[in-house]
Amino acid sequence: MFAFLKPLVPRGLYGRAALILLVPIVTIQLVVSMAFIQRHFEGVTAQMTQGLVAQVNFLVDEADRAGSEAEARARMQRFARPLGLTVALPASWPDLTDGRAFYDLSGRIVIATLHEGVPGLRAVDLLDDDGEVRMLVETAQGPMSVSVSRRRVSASNPHQLLVWMILTSALMTFIAYVFLRNQLRPIKRLAEAADAFGKGRSVPYRPRGALEVRAAGAAFLDMRSRIERQIEQRTLMLSGVSHDLRTPLTRLKLSLSLLPDDEEVRAAQRDVTDMERLVDEFLSFARGDAMEAPVATDPVALVEHAVENARRGGGQVGFRHEGQGTLMLRPDAVTRAVENLIANALRYGRRAEVQVHVTGRSVRIVVEDDGPGIPADQREEAMRPFTRLDSARNPNQGGGVGLGLSIAADIARSHGGTLALGQSERMGGLKAEIILAR
Repeated sequence: MFAFLKPLVPRGLYGRAALILLVPIVTIQLVVSMAFIQRHFEGVTAQMTQGLVAQVNFLVDEADRAGSEAEARARMQRFARPLGLTVALPASWPDLTDGRAFYDLSGRIVIATLHEGVPGLRAVDLLDDDGEVRMLVETAQGPMSVSVSRRRVSASNPHQLLVWMILTSALMTFIAYVFLRNQLRPIKRLAEAADAFGKGRSVPYRPRGALEVRAAGAAFLDMRSRIERQIEQRTLMLSGVSHDLRTPLTRLKLSLSLLPDDEEVRAAQRDVTDMERLVDEFLSFARGDAMEAPVATDPVALVEHAVENARRGGGQVGFRHEGQGTLMLRPDAVTRAVENLIANALRYGRRAEVQVHVTGRSVRIVVEDDGPGIPADQREEAMRPFTRLDSARNPNQGGGVGLGLSIAADIARSHGGTLALGQSERMGGLKAEIILAR
């Protein structure tokens, strides 16, 4: 129903809280001000103008009773000064229409009251620069001009009251904002701590604020401690598994090296090598980047180093980059992700192209190849662990075990980013894009 208002509503918690705070205050101020102004300007102004109506009617009666114009002027001079009026008889106006500024709200009441109370009134002018009310009235001796100070008929602007209302509202709004800020700051810090932990960083955090916010903060700290403890236990377990598996594999390699060189021995040696590679990939996927601390890293230099490693291995890999800057990264983990994408591109294509785009808000690492690519309906499945989409991924035929894209996606997520798969328009193969927010 109010969808058209959504673009106008602030998106941040501070902005929405300020909106909730200010809208009622401003509304109350407007209602009270309008009610007061209506009462003050309309009611009081009408009463003050009624006094002027009586004085003008008195002068008109005196002019009408005079036998001549000279006698009428003499009577006007006699009564006008004590009444605080300026009278001219006869008078001539070129324009016989009422005049007032469009913003002169009390002027509307003055003109209406004068026309209602003075029968012979021809016109009222409220545009005088000296702040006077000028009236043209018909008498028996001709048109008479009557001038009086505007203060005699209009209630003065309630400046003091309005100023006090504005100052009091500003002070109370500031006090309310201070209290509100103290309640919102712990929520913001909790969000920052949760966001940092989602990116693999453990920042100091102490629960503060209201009881509900403290409870949420304490629950977050307990959850973070459990996750860190599980990661540590998993890492220790994998270290033991790595040691226990590598020892018998080393013995097998040594035993096979002592046997006569024939086809069966070479096949067994290849099996042992494949087993070592599988163990390394399993451990790399399970270990992730939990043991590495983020440091300020130049993503262009990091990716360029991974490209050089692939070139030394005989791969045809192009490299381009746009922009410069540093980013808090786990360099070994990101290098592992980029190397997996490059290896995957060279496994299914003849050449690869790597690009790095550094902007003020994000870092994009794009790896494209000229291979067969991945159908759109299978790209999400391809990033799942241990997924092999075709026989070319059979490890006995030089393929992987379905962990390369999974490792890259997991590392991107641990840095608060994403891994997106698509179709390369330039090379025709797979386009893998890691997007990291700065």
